[in-house]
Amino acid sequence: MNQTALLHIVERLERLVTRLPEKIRRPVLRELTPLKELFLQQRPPRFLFVGSSKMPTHQIINTLFSPGAQEEVNIALMPVHRWVDWNVSGHGTISVLDARGADHSAAAQVEEDLKRQPADIIVLFDDAESNVGKPPPGNSTNLLSHLQHSSSEELGDAKVIGVSLGSQTRAAQLREALKMQPAIGDRLLKVVQFTEMHSAESRGLLSVLAEVLPNQAKIEMIRISRDREAQHHVAQMLIKSTTAICTAIGAQPIPLADLPILTSLQVAMVSGIMYVSGRERSLRAATEFITALGANVGVGMLLREGARAILKFFPGWGNVVCGMVAGAGTYTIGRAASAFFIGGVSLKDARQKYLADRKKASHKRHSLDSSIRASKSIE
Repeated sequence: MNQTALLHIVERLERLVTRLPEKIRRPVLRELTPLKELFLQQRPPRFLFVGSSKMPTHQIINTLFSPGAQEEVNIALMPVHRWVDWNVSGHGTISVLDARGADHSAAAQVEEDLKRQPADIIVLFDDAESNVGKPPPGNSTNLLSHLQHSSSEELGDAKVIGVSLGSQTRAAQLREALKMQPAIGDRLLKVVQFTEMHSAESRGLLSVLAEVLPNQAKIEMIRISRDREAQHHVAQMLIKSTTAICTAIGAQPIPLADLPILTSLQVAMVSGIMYVSGRERSLRAATEFITALGANVGVGMLLREGARAILKFFPGWGNVVCGMVAGAGTYTIGRAASAFFIGGVSLKDARQKYLADRKKASHKRHSLDSSIRASKSIE
């Protein structure tokens, strides 16, 4: 599923949202915002490399972003001190502006590129061999200090990660030195030490990056890191927002008119979870998965939604129950998709989870239904 298909779904949803009461419209739009940032405004995370290391750019990228993978050397003519997109082991793309070694004349080019596309993360390298006899971080902060004093546009809200290629003592010295730097102190996230290729530190660094990057850049980083916890976190965010939207729309007295958008949202949610897990987005595959769960998007869905449509003709409690049906159905599908695509359970186990969650939701709905009926009879 490409960005155009996603945009089409969101546009249909936004048109439907304009028909909702103001009290409901705002919460729905609020839930829609992170979904748009994560999937419609998605872009590669941007990294600015500065410091004293002379390690080739491709080697740094393999070390930091693809720990444990076989090194891929792709020698090509790359622009110097410009933004360059790098594909990381086929899992995702990052943008890198390698400003290491930029002299005074090259600094102007770096500034221009940073004004056009600000960095998300600044990676500051301290190579002990290149700074023999110099306290960390050597001359590594010269460019950062220059950028900060020239204009705030270049650095923006970028955070700093220090990377020490020396001993633990050197890494500790680097951490303390960076905390004292005016251009870095408040931006510093952490300092990591690399003593060899594919260090275990890489895995922890990827987890930090997946957490702190802006929503627009999270998805690519999570696909690259394959961090299970981060995948579950984003999947839960996606499920929560989609469930809230479906509940709000399902509670409105517009019989059958909401069926296409609810179905589209559920399919898009599953497709998004697939993408977060490292697979490609596919509406067809998402639909097939929902069908395999027993939540048939065809006849079964129409029968269930038909019951919801009948309930809507009973104002008040009927709309509340309908909203719960739409929300609960979406939530149970999302939970099953997360368990299958991210948790790695079998399709059989995912289906059992879906049926169990749906049964629990049905019990809650019947309890609310009975309570509402009882209150109505008292009135």
